[in-house]
Amino acid sequence: QVQLVESGGGLVQPGGSLKLSCTASGFSINMYDIFWNRQRPGKQRELIAGINEPGESTIYRDSVKGRFTTSRDLSKNTVFLEMNNLQPDDTAVYYCVVFISASEYTGQGTQVTVSS
Repeated sequence: QVQLVESGGGLVQPGGSLKLSCTASGFSINMYDIFWNRQRPGKQRELIAGINEPGESTIYRDSVKGRFTTSRDLSKNTVFLEMNNLQPDDTAVYYCVVFISASEYTGQGTQVTVSS
C-alpha cells in the first residue's frame, strides 16, 4: 500500500527556515520521481520542487529557486524539502507527490505558516 507522510511544518518568522520530510512506504523512492507541491490560501496547488528517480537532478519553481532544496535519504525512504529565507507568501500546505502506474499519490500535507 503506497503511503506518503509529510512532517516538519510549523510557524516560522520571515527569514526563517524549516525542513520538511516526506516518508514513503509501499514503494522505494529510488524508483520514482518525487515532487513537492503546495497550496497557498485561495490559490491552486502548484508544483514547487522535484527530484528525479536516480536522485541526480532536481527542479524548482522560479519563486523558490535558491531558497529551497530537495534531497533524499534512501536508507530512510524519505525525501526532504529544506526551505530557507521563508517569506509570508510561502505560507501554504505542503505535499509530496508520486506517480505510480498512472495513479497520483499524495500525503495529508503539512502546514507551513510564515508570520511575524
